[in-house]
Amino acid sequence: MTGRHRGLFVTLDGPGGAGKTTTTANLTRCLTARGYPVHATTQPSPNLLGRIARQHSDTYRGHALACLVAADRYHHLDTEIRPRLAEGTIVLCDRYVASSYVLQRMDGVPLSFIEAINTAAEIPDLAVILTADPDVSAQRIHTRGAHSRFEDGAASSHTEAQLYRDTLRRLAQRHYPLLTVNTTNTSSTQVTATIADHIAALAGQPPAKDDTA
Repeated sequence: MTGRHRGLFVTLDGPGGAGKTTTTANLTRCLTARGYPVHATTQPSPNLLGRIARQHSDTYRGHALACLVAADRYHHLDTEIRPRLAEGTIVLCDRYVASSYVLQRMDGVPLSFIEAINTAAEIPDLAVILTADPDVSAQRIHTRGAHSRFEDGAASSHTEAQLYRDTLRRLAQRHYPLLTVNTTNTSSTQVTATIADHIAALAGQPPAKDDTA
């Protein structure tokens, strides 16, 4: 990316059913087609700590799960995200700190504790928050199936939506560069294009292809 020695760190958060995973995959294809180097990842990560946090959320709860997720986040930043950024790559991360602010509070962890253990997490270059009407989110989850105990019908979707509204305010106070996209009645193509355009504006022109090889 012209004039840059570091890539862009872009995170995607939002309630269950808002379309985070689909949007991350679509963005990867879209930005790659535009000529940008892109690396997609997720949190909890595919590493050991991440697999424990993701696959055993019924066993580990509350403060224990919050600490697992935070520990995986720091290891993920050190071993995967920052090295890719140093190469000049756009890193897309499906879930980040915003998800902890929401899901760990749904798990009974005080906000002060969540903020404390995530204080050293790197602020992204763009924090995308996908939103959706909670009744629509609940229906989408019902159709595709729940991914965890946090996706437990309309009541949990409404709670999650409310906590995301509060989280947006708190992240703005921490100077997170936020982009909110409502996916309720917006096609996945338009959602992808909107976010891709914002990323491209931050990244500048994609690197020129080396035709000498």
